[in-house]
Amino acid sequence: MTSPDEGDSVSTPIPPFTPVEPTIQGFQYQPMVIPEKKPNRTSLMFAGFIVTGLVAGAAGGAVGFIAARETLPAATSVTATSVFADSPSLPADGSIADVAAAVQPAVVQLNVNGAEGEGTGSGFIISSDGYIITNNHVAGSAKEDGIDVLFADGSTAKGKLVGANAGYDLAVVKVDKTGLKTVPLGKSSTLRVGDTVIALGSPLGLQGTVTSGIVSSLNRPVTAGNDSFINAIQTDAAINPGNSGGPLVNGNGAVVGVNSAIASLATGAGEAGSIGLGFSIPIDTAKRIADEIIKTGSAATPIIGVQLAMNFEGPGGKVSSVTKGGAADQAGVQVGDVITKINGQLITDGTQLIVTVRSFAPGDRVQLTIKRGDQTLTLPLNLTASKA
Repeated sequence: MTSPDEGDSVSTPIPPFTPVEPTIQGFQYQPMVIPEKKPNRTSLMFAGFIVTGLVAGAAGGAVGFIAARETLPAATSVTATSVFADSPSLPADGSIADVAAAVQPAVVQLNVNGAEGEGTGSGFIISSDGYIITNNHVAGSAKEDGIDVLFADGSTAKGKLVGANAGYDLAVVKVDKTGLKTVPLGKSSTLRVGDTVIALGSPLGLQGTVTSGIVSSLNRPVTAGNDSFINAIQTDAAINPGNSGGPLVNGNGAVVGVNSAIASLATGAGEAGSIGLGFSIPIDTAKRIADEIIKTGSAATPIIGVQLAMNFEGPGGKVSSVTKGGAADQAGVQVGDVITKINGQLITDGTQLIVTVRSFAPGDRVQLTIKRGDQTLTLPLNLTASKA
């Protein structure tokens, strides 16, 4: 499947945040070009890797966020034991203070020396023996021995990149420690618009920061050039540079999302900060990807085996080519077909088609609703895997 065409973008600095010491300087991306039919111009960008070197990215015509992408180092295969199983006791729909107190010990700050310079992001511990979920754009391009993990109690440890998947903007880091506090993973599929959510992490390097809000929207397509396509949770909880990779938790203190991107006003300059439009990767997806990475060092991305005409104005995703012998070919999809629904979910354009497909797993069987001329067809299709 293809993605929107890309252009160039230039980074502009965020003024130093004061009076906090040490002062941290970050960079925001050039605002995205938004179609004229959208009157309120906004741009999406990674929420959080505070980068202390110049960062460049690719800007697409579709609403999306932007990443500086590098080739990932070879991942080390590991064997996972009891990952996701050990969780602390958490309050039953407790106050924000109760949730923060329970979750904070499992939230970490990642100081990363990578190909684009040094930066700071967030992460959270999912197993007592040291597995940490974060974003690919935080840890994916880290140099060897380039990840330092700062824990809530002030202790530190070297982190090792286990693996990453750029398509989902997810990565797993491992530290050689045991007896660590963990946070349980909830179910993003049970979220409703209006639910209370809490974001934790290190915005602007300020470790232990907690903000709260609600789920503003679900299944929001968020893109990053040719790489990350996310069916995101939208929230008005304040998410700022440095929050990337940190958890978004529900009122019970269970993780429902991985904070990844924010929108900023398309002014071309100025501060990159929260305007109440933050985006998180659903934990149902993140759990599958992290589990595969921990077990094998990589994770599969589901595909249907077509290319899309991304300039098609919709509604739906128009098929421009079909991979011979692929899933779509076997299902009977033809060039020129317009995919209007997947499992009953409306598809407005090619970007939404991609993120919807990626909300499933390879091997899942889905129902495609196809418009072919004057006909409307329903075709069953088995998703196949593409390593990313």
